[in-house]
Amino acid sequence: MAQAMNRYRADLRDFRFLFFEQFELQSVLGKEPYAEWGSDECDMVLDEVYRFVCDAIGPLNATGDEQGCRIEEGRVITPDGFKGAWDKLWEAGWRTIAAPSRWGGQDAPSMVGSFVEEMLCGANTAFTMYTGLSLSAAELILEFGTEEQKKKYVPKMLSGEWTGTMCLTEPHAGSDVGSASSAARRNDDGTYSVQGTKIFISGGDNDLGDNVIHLVLARIEGAEAGTKGLSLFIVPRVRINEDGTLGESNDVTVPSIEHKMGINGSATCVMNFGDEDGCLGEVVGGVEHQGIRQMFHMMNAARIGVGIQGLAVASAAYLSALEYARERKQGASVKKLKDANAPRVPILEHPNIRRDLLSMKARVEGVRALVMKLSNHGDRMRATQGKDDESEAYHKGQVDLLTPLVKAYGTDAAFEVSSRAIQVYGGHGYLKDYPVEQYCRDSKIFQIYEGTNFIQSMDLVSRKLGQAGGANTQAFLTDIQKFINENKDTPELEEAVGHLQNAHEALAASVTQLIGWFKGGKLEHIPLAAEDFLVIMSELAVGWLLLDQASIALKKLPETSETHPDHAFYTGKKFTAQFFANNVLTTLPSRVKRLSAIDTLPVEIPDEAFATI
Repeated sequence: MAQAMNRYRADLRDFRFLFFEQFELQSVLGKEPYAEWGSDECDMVLDEVYRFVCDAIGPLNATGDEQGCRIEEGRVITPDGFKGAWDKLWEAGWRTIAAPSRWGGQDAPSMVGSFVEEMLCGANTAFTMYTGLSLSAAELILEFGTEEQKKKYVPKMLSGEWTGTMCLTEPHAGSDVGSASSAARRNDDGTYSVQGTKIFISGGDNDLGDNVIHLVLARIEGAEAGTKGLSLFIVPRVRINEDGTLGESNDVTVPSIEHKMGINGSATCVMNFGDEDGCLGEVVGGVEHQGIRQMFHMMNAARIGVGIQGLAVASAAYLSALEYARERKQGASVKKLKDANAPRVPILEHPNIRRDLLSMKARVEGVRALVMKLSNHGDRMRATQGKDDESEAYHKGQVDLLTPLVKAYGTDAAFEVSSRAIQVYGGHGYLKDYPVEQYCRDSKIFQIYEGTNFIQSMDLVSRKLGQAGGANTQAFLTDIQKFINENKDTPELEEAVGHLQNAHEALAASVTQLIGWFKGGKLEHIPLAAEDFLVIMSELAVGWLLLDQASIALKKLPETSETHPDHAFYTGKKFTAQFFANNVLTTLPSRVKRLSAIDTLPVEIPDEAFATI
C-alpha cells in the first residue's frame, strides 16, 4: 500500500488564546483537582498531540474511508493501519488524559481533554469513534457501577485492551427508546440472560481490542412499559473469568454491518444478543430499572463529544479550503476585470471567496469558543466541588444548558462548513482527490446520532430552559448583559455590541414566548419553534464569545508589533467578531419575531395533500 498522506491542519494559536487569554485556564491549575497541571504542561500537550495525530492517524483517514470495514468469520476487520494506530494512541496516553489518575488517566482539565478530542476527530473521525465510545462506556461504569464492576472492566477499557459500546437503538425503537423490546431474565446466580437485536451500534465489533464491553438497554421480565422499565446491562462479547482472563463466547454476534454515506472506517453493526439463549450480563450498579437515567449520563457526555466532532471536521474543512484558496489561481483581480492581460490571482483575492472563508472562520472559531466555554465551566465546577456550593451549581447549570447547543449547533456547522468548503474548491472539491468531500459525507451523521438535532432542541426548550427554576437560563443571559455593559462604549466594538444587545433582548423575549405557550397549553407550537430557537440561542452565545475575543484582541494589538504573527492573529479576531455581528446577530430580532408569529400550516395541511402519489 502506498504511503498515505496526512491532510489534517489545525491552528494551535487559537487554542493557546482560548486556554490562556480568553478563559484563563491557568487560574485553576496547580491546585486540586489539577494540582499536577501547569501552563507549561498544557502548552506541551498542544504541540505533542497535534504532532501525534498528524503522524499516526491523519494518514489513515482517506484510506479508512476507501477500505471501510468488513466481516470475516463473524468478526469485524477494521481498515489497514487502524490496529497499529490504536496501540500507539493508548500507549501514548492521550485518549485518557482527562480521566482519573486512579484508573490510569492523567487528571487533566476538561479544556485539555476537549482539545485532544478535537485533534483526534479532525484527523480521523471514524477511527476516533472507537476510542470515544470506549471511554464513554468506561466513564459510565465509573459513575454508576459497583466497585467490583469498576475493577473488572474499567482498567482494561481505559488501557485500550478492551473496547466499549452503547446499545440503545432497535429496528422499531430509535428516538422512541421506551419502545425497546430487548429483554432480560433474572438468573439464580445474580446474572441476567439478555436477548434482543440492536442496530446502528458504532464499534459493535472490531479487531482493535481483545473484548468488547457492551452497555445494553433491556427490559427485565415483568418490568413496566416505557422508559421507566428499562435497565442497563454490562454485556461482554467474551465472558470474563474470575481471575480476569477471557473465557468462552457470550453469545453476542454481528450478523451484518451497515454500508454508509460516510465514517466508513467505523463499523456500524447490527448486534444480536442471546440467539442461543447464552448471553449473560450484569445490571449496572446492581440496580434495576435505572437504565435511562444511567444511559443519559453517558449520552450527555457523548453529545458534547459529537459537538466536538462537528467542530473538528468544520475546522479541518475550513483550513483545507483556505489553503486551496491561497494556492489556486483563477481569474484576474476584480479591480482589473477589464484588463485582458491582467495576471491570474489566487482565488483568495476574490470578494465572494473571502466572504465565504470569513463566514467559515467565524463559525468554526465561534463553535470552538462555545465548546471551550462549556469545558471551562466543567473545570471550574470540579474546582469548586465541596468548597462553594453556589459556584458549583452555577457552573454545572451552564454545562447542562450549553450541552444541546454544542451538540446541535456544532454539528450543523460541520455539514454547512464542509459543504461550503466544497464550493470554495469548485469542481475539484467534488473529487476524492481532495479531503473536503469526505468531510461533508462524514459529517452528516453528526446531526443524527446521539439524539437528532431536533431532539436537542426539544431537550433545550422543554427541559434545560426551565432547569433550576430557570436560574441557569437567567445566569446565561446575565453573563451576556454584563459583557454588554462593560464593552458598549468601546469605540471599535460599539456598533457590534449594540447588535449583541438587540439580539439579547430578542432572545429574552422568545424565552418568555415559549413559557407562555407551555402555560397556555399550546404544545403543538413547541416542536415547530424549537429548532429555530436553539439556533438563535447558539448564535447569541457565539456572537458574545467572538466579541469577547475581539475585546481581548483590541487590548493586545497596541502592544504587538505589526511584524509579529500575533498582530495578524488579533486582527483576525477583531474582523471575525465584527463580521458575525454584522451578518448574523443583526438577523436575530427579525427571526425571533418570525418564531413568535408561529406558522401552524405544517400541522394543518392534510396528510393526503403532501403528494398525490
